[in-house]
Amino acid sequence: TGKEVDLQEAVEYLKSIPESKSFPAKLKKAKEAGITLAQPRAGVALLNEHIELLTYLQNEGGADLLPSTIDSYTRQNRYDECEVGIQESIAAGRSLLNGFPGVNHGVQGCRKVFESVDLPLQARHGTPDARLLTEIIHAAGWTSNEGGGISYNIPYAKSVSIEKTLLDWQYCDRLAGYYEEQGISINREPFGPLTGTLVPPSTSNTVAIIEALLAAEQGVKNITVGYGQCGNLVQDVAAIRALEEQVNEYLKQYGYNDVYVTTVFHQWMGGFPQDEAKAFGVISSGAATAALAGATKVIVKTPHEALGIPTKEANAAGIKATKMALNMLQGQRLPMSKELETEIAVIKAETKCMMDKLFELGNGDLAIGTVKGFEVGTVDIPFAPSKYNLGQMMPARDNNGAVRYLNFGNVPLSDELKAFNMKKLQERGNFEGREVSFQMTI
Repeated sequence: TGKEVDLQEAVEYLKSIPESKSFPAKLKKAKEAGITLAQPRAGVALLNEHIELLTYLQNEGGADLLPSTIDSYTRQNRYDECEVGIQESIAAGRSLLNGFPGVNHGVQGCRKVFESVDLPLQARHGTPDARLLTEIIHAAGWTSNEGGGISYNIPYAKSVSIEKTLLDWQYCDRLAGYYEEQGISINREPFGPLTGTLVPPSTSNTVAIIEALLAAEQGVKNITVGYGQCGNLVQDVAAIRALEEQVNEYLKQYGYNDVYVTTVFHQWMGGFPQDEAKAFGVISSGAATAALAGATKVIVKTPHEALGIPTKEANAAGIKATKMALNMLQGQRLPMSKELETEIAVIKAETKCMMDKLFELGNGDLAIGTVKGFEVGTVDIPFAPSKYNLGQMMPARDNNGAVRYLNFGNVPLSDELKAFNMKKLQERGNFEGREVSFQMTI
């Protein structure tokens, strides 16, 4: 199907799509208006069923942006197995893949999906080597691609080197940059939540900043940086605000003055209650946090999260609950307070410690510094499957449920920041009458 990609034809096609179906245009409009857009996750094996699903989420769910979540075989470049999955899905009359096999459906199939809906489309996946997928989805008219050389490797793969994924994602970013040079805006979104489990905000923000800088270097001009809900309202709001401020600071510092930055907040990425009413509570808390943080976009969970892949009805219900909470809070922001100010300052300071060290390790070259930095644990993502991640840093929640660093591993925080983290965890120890230890992580 890769043969269907004709770059010149793709440029002409992308130039012809209406602004209402351009991902960057819709994000820009939302950011300027100060509203938060809702985007679900969704993908099934067969073309017509996938179109039916997206159309339902658009018309019934009221989604503002549409995804196509890509299946696991495609993420591992196992296209032959996708083909088997497609054939078996046809025979079974239902999807036997956990997403949409974009590469197998090719430019024509992906374009048919795009032309069947009225909203911008984004590929959402988890693919260490997404070069072919990226060529196909952009040629099909999809104007956003999620992922990055760290965020789609360390949480998703066991034995793919960071060097390889950084190079493969440079290709994806460069393709977006090429389209920008032809006057076509393409949005790129690093995956914020990483492993989705007790990731300290400064760790995920550092990864987002690295991926944003590496994308900008390849000519990407529209970047959405993200963060996954940890659960403490003040820390979550601080994380999004610190991220947006710091990404812009680093981009300008390195001479990328024309990159448009937006933010995405992921509703709770951890375990979900099986009870649907309780699940709606989790979903609504995430929507409220996204609104109060001023995120440009929120990624919606569904009441079937605990059970597996949701029905289209459950998915639409998650969007409706989210949009109701967003509407009720429209225009409201969590006001600045001493606590919020402290959290923003701490997150930015911790992030700077890691970024400084990475630039030092790479002698000014961020990509080289990143490879070396993961080797020695300068950036250390908790509970990641990758053998290229050191795995010595341990996080834990403090007495207010905010995520702190318990064991620093080799994360180069200043003594002052280490003391701040320990003080916060000690408050919990005192309150619970126990030692600060790994038991707090569990």
